[in-house]
Amino acid sequence: MSLIIYSLEGPLARITLNRPEKLNAFNVELVNELMIAVSEAIASGARMLVMQAEGKGFSGGFDLSDIEQSSDGDLLLRLIRVEKLLQAVHHAPIATLAFVHGPCYGAAAELVASCQWRIASSDASFRMPGPRFGVVLGSRRLTELVGEDAFRRLVLRDSPFGAQDGCAEGYLNKVAEKFEWAEIESRILADVSGIDAGTYAGILLQQRRDLSDADLAAMVRSGSDGSLKTSIQSHLRQLAAQRQVASKKGRS
Repeated sequence: MSLIIYSLEGPLARITLNRPEKLNAFNVELVNELMIAVSEAIASGARMLVMQAEGKGFSGGFDLSDIEQSSDGDLLLRLIRVEKLLQAVHHAPIATLAFVHGPCYGAAAELVASCQWRIASSDASFRMPGPRFGVVLGSRRLTELVGEDAFRRLVLRDSPFGAQDGCAEGYLNKVAEKFEWAEIESRILADVSGIDAGTYAGILLQQRRDLSDADLAAMVRSGSDGSLKTSIQSHLRQLAAQRQVASKKGRS
């Protein structure tokens, strides 16, 4: 694997996103490597999977640098793979923990929401733009996590939300700086390890309804309604215009 770092540290499996020059954006290769690593972590007998990232932030989300060369079918297939990744993490029979710093947007923010524990440093920021280009990705899981009202407050806003807002809405468990992460990780691992692995897996099975087929179908339907590529390009133009306006205001 070249875009992530995977390690097994006794009862703990660790995945580190390692594409910092692209803000760990989710291209085809990175998503495939994540799928493999999650499967290996589950098969290894580890009690907990930790996700974190190198560089200035957790991830800029879906990599759209090649959108001009991509067809609607290409983009939809990539979204299907992302949804399968989110499902694999959400329904993993072991504990899952995400440590987030800096920007965490789009598919990456949905990945964090799929984890059982979600810790972010105070500089973290989140954004879920999928609905703005017509894609229903992870909506049920996020709604079950934070509730309908909080879901709307987080997803429908124009600007990113910070770690404190994420914690207040239930999206995050805790705001903690990087120097605190090791202690938090050790404490959660100790708590999880105090329960038999089979029992823990059974608890998760009761807590997390498996509606994977319905979630995937909803995502495919939304991505097939019109031109996905055109919708994404329109959203990117809107973001560029917003940044231009903000830049002009900053200079005035």
